[in-house]
Amino acid sequence: MPWYIYLPIAHHSVALPLIVGLGFVVGLLSGLFGVGGGFLMTPLLIMFGIPPTVAAASDSNQIVAASATGSYAHYRLGNVDFKMGLYLLIGGIIGGTVGVQAIKILRALGNADFLIMVTYVLMLGFVGGYMLLESLQAMRKNKVSVPVQISTKESAYARLLKSLPYQTNFEKSGVVLSPVVPLALGALVGILAAIMGVGGGFIMVPVMVYLLRMPMHVVVGTSLFQVLFTCINVTIMQAVSNRTVDFVLALLLLFGSVFGAQVGVKFSTRLKDDQLKIYLAILVLLVMVKMLFGLVVEPQNLLAYHGGH
Repeated sequence: MPWYIYLPIAHHSVALPLIVGLGFVVGLLSGLFGVGGGFLMTPLLIMFGIPPTVAAASDSNQIVAASATGSYAHYRLGNVDFKMGLYLLIGGIIGGTVGVQAIKILRALGNADFLIMVTYVLMLGFVGGYMLLESLQAMRKNKVSVPVQISTKESAYARLLKSLPYQTNFEKSGVVLSPVVPLALGALVGILAAIMGVGGGFIMVPVMVYLLRMPMHVVVGTSLFQVLFTCINVTIMQAVSNRTVDFVLALLLLFGSVFGAQVGVKFSTRLKDDQLKIYLAILVLLVMVKMLFGLVVEPQNLLAYHGGH
């Protein structure tokens, strides 16, 4: 069939328009929200018959292109904090190295696919739920127009940040904190990138907003910068160590994502911060429900779950 192509690593045939279209949608989300898009792409690929380990590793490859075009477009708008991004990147590379080795061990034990799905459900449910509730509360307060009361008492979290060593001024983000914080958060994202096949943007964006206290417009561009290099590292290691990167699949996804990222950046300038958060939260929760449904519902063909890939 002329519209279908065989994927050598995934051992599966896919429709060309479908895969390119998925790449475009994920690229659109990348430019719009500052996420790599893997949290959506990997489960979608699994739905269309791609083995989870191959879907996760191949998607990391195409995220490189989407995040590269998206971060460049945000750089032109002045929305990238390179100093913050560098610390996040160093931590991401360390975490990605640990994550790839963990997947290698789990594949040998036969538990990698189950771990990927369970991790998705837990992380998507927590992040999506928190973002949605926080954004709705913020919009409700704005409508009521309650007078702002400034509290002089610092939270325990703020005192903890100030107690850490090597306090550094991140001018672009307008925050002062220890490099230890972005290094640790970057390591967490690197582990997630390896296990879940994502750049970690859907986790990093709320972390940068709520824990690093960065403005949303700088968060989007800086997140894409960090996602770009984290996924380059993860892609190379997955290809060398686990041989799960299907470059034919990644190339098709890449083709669509490059164009989608440019469109997403243009739309991001027209939406308010709270609107962006709510849309991203709803999308995250929808994917979580789909993944949870796949875990709890008995498959039609039980033989498909026997053995490895």
